[in-house]
Amino acid sequence: MTGTAAGMGISLRGVSATYPGARVEALGDISCDLPAGARICILGENGCGKTTLLRVLTGLLPYEGSITLDGIEVSSMRRTDIASRVALMAQISPVYFAYTVRETVLLGRYAATRGGHALRLSDDEIVEECLSMAGLQELAQRPLTELSGGQLQRVFLARAWAQRTPYLLLDEPTNHLDLRYQEGLAQELLSWSAGETVTASGVSHRNTFIGVFHDVALALRLADMLLIMRGGRLIYCGDRQGALESHALDEAYGLDVIEHMRRALDVFPEG
Repeated sequence: MTGTAAGMGISLRGVSATYPGARVEALGDISCDLPAGARICILGENGCGKTTLLRVLTGLLPYEGSITLDGIEVSSMRRTDIASRVALMAQISPVYFAYTVRETVLLGRYAATRGGHALRLSDDEIVEECLSMAGLQELAQRPLTELSGGQLQRVFLARAWAQRTPYLLLDEPTNHLDLRYQEGLAQELLSWSAGETVTASGVSHRNTFIGVFHDVALALRLADMLLIMRGGRLIYCGDRQGALESHALDEAYGLDVIEHMRRALDVFPEG
């Protein structure tokens, strides 16, 4: 029998980070609370630190300050313990092996279970479910080397889903996706975020996704919380309405964002 826990979420206090060999901080003095069960979108111009923030949240990049995941300092956690709680879908790498789609999604199960066990029926069912969620059933036996950028994006998303963690971190998940799959992804994320995930300890946690997006309109639609960044700093952390009223989006992008989106729609006639 599983227990239920609301989950404490992620807390950052005075977080800074610098890439090895670099002279300039990639992140500086980031403080915010990301509650469990939230849909969080990170916005800002290229190079403002969005991807770096995801990397420190998963322990992939050393940081100064404090980041706690459900009350535990991330820097003190083992990689396997982080992987049991957090799945990261990174940007597509130009280097990958010629695994099949199904084999690649299966890697998410090894990450979730710390590797080393034989394929179980439950793993097989999870892989099939994730292939279906990403619309990949017909491509399951196709090598990655034969896929388009959009197809690869869906494969790596399915692999992250297969990890079955309560925290899902997405770095530009709609990149390379056409409109139909963008809409499908939006619906899947909304559905997934309304549920819970049972971890290996038998405790059920509310699902939380944190995504980096370039599409501001999609982010505003998906998020109930926005992080807006500029120059490695966090300039806004809060709900959508507050972001619009504070003009934080305009500050981040250096233009009137809402007016820009309105002009994009002016090409369509009324009626």
